[in-house]
Amino acid sequence: MSTDSTKLKILIVSDAWHPQLNGVVMTYVHLKDQLEQMGHTVDVIGPAEFPFKVPMPGYAEIQLVLGAYTILCKKIQKLSPDIIHIATEGPLGSAARRYCIRHNISFTTSYHTHFPDYAYERFAYLHTALGRFARTVTKNWVRRFHAPSARIMISTKSLEETLKNWGFQTPMTRMIRGADLDLFYPLRPNSNPASPAPYEGVKGPIALYVGRVAVEKNLEDFLDMDWDGSKIIVGDGPSLPYLQNKYPDAIFMGRKTGQDLAACYRAADVFVFPSKTDTFGIVLIEALASGLPVAAYTVTGPKDIITQPFLGVLTDDNLSHAAYAALKCGRADERENHVKTLYTWDNAAKQFLAGITETP
Repeated sequence: MSTDSTKLKILIVSDAWHPQLNGVVMTYVHLKDQLEQMGHTVDVIGPAEFPFKVPMPGYAEIQLVLGAYTILCKKIQKLSPDIIHIATEGPLGSAARRYCIRHNISFTTSYHTHFPDYAYERFAYLHTALGRFARTVTKNWVRRFHAPSARIMISTKSLEETLKNWGFQTPMTRMIRGADLDLFYPLRPNSNPASPAPYEGVKGPIALYVGRVAVEKNLEDFLDMDWDGSKIIVGDGPSLPYLQNKYPDAIFMGRKTGQDLAACYRAADVFVFPSKTDTFGIVLIEALASGLPVAAYTVTGPKDIITQPFLGVLTDDNLSHAAYAALKCGRADERENHVKTLYTWDNAAKQFLAGITETP
C-alpha cells in the first residue's frame, strides 16, 4: 500500500452510515468532506452496501450486516486503500478488523460509543447485578476489539483516562468534533431567525434537549427537574412513546434537521444534557455555537467541553440548579467565539489525519 502523505486513499468502514442520522454518521460526513477538500480520496463502506441486514435491538434505525466478510474483502481489494480506519465495533467493523489481521495490514480504530455503559443501562432495570455483569462483559469485548489497532481515536482526555483504567494499552490520539458554523449561530440583535420561531406561545425560560430519545440518555432526570418554564425535547428514539405518556407537560417536537434544528437551538434559553454515557456530545457544541449555555452532569463529554464559566454549569446531582445558574452564564457571542476557535471540522480532520498516519 502507498502512503504518499500528499494524497492518500483512505477507507473508513462503519456500521453507522447513511441513511442513519447520529453523531457517528455526522462525524464522518464532515471528516470526509474536509479530507477531500485537502486532496485526499475518502471512501466509506456502510451497511447500505450489503444485502442481508437485521435491525439492532433497541436501535431499529441501525442495520447490522449479516455475512459481511466475503463481500467486504472484495470491496477492500477493489478500492486498494492506503489506509483503513474502522469506525465502529459492529459486524462491519469486526469484518474489517478480521481482514486486516489476516492480511497483516495496519489499521486504526475509533472509540465513539460507551457500549459498556449502554449495556448497563439496558440491563440494570431488570436487576442491578445483571447490569454490572453486562457492563463487565462488554468492557472486555471492546478492549479486545481495539487491542490490535495501531491507534485509537478518542475525543477527550477523560475518555482516554477511562479507557486506560479499563486496561486499554493501545496508543490513543485525540480528535475533537465540530459544528456547522454556517448553520449554528446565535440569534443576532434586531434580526429575524432563519426559520419561523419554533416555540410560539411557549412559556419561558425554555430548557432544550436535542438528541436520541432512549434510556441511556437519562432523559427522566431532565423531565423530572424543577423548572418554571418549558421543557423541549427534539429527537426521536425507542423511549419517545413512553416519555410522551409519562410527561404530558413536556413538548416533544420529534426529529429536526438543518435550519429547523438550528431554529430550535436559537429560540431556547438553556441547553440541558442529562446523559451520563456519552463520550463527547456533538449537540453540546451545536448548542454553544448557537449561543446557548449548557447545564449537564460532571461526566465524560460535558466536563471536557464546559471548561469556562461562560459556557455553562456542571453538577454532580442537581440539574435544576445547574440549569437556572446557566441562564446567568456569560454572553452568547462568547460561546459562539469559543466554538469557532476550538471546535471546527477543519481542526478535527487535521487531527484525524495525524492519527491515521502517525506510527505508534
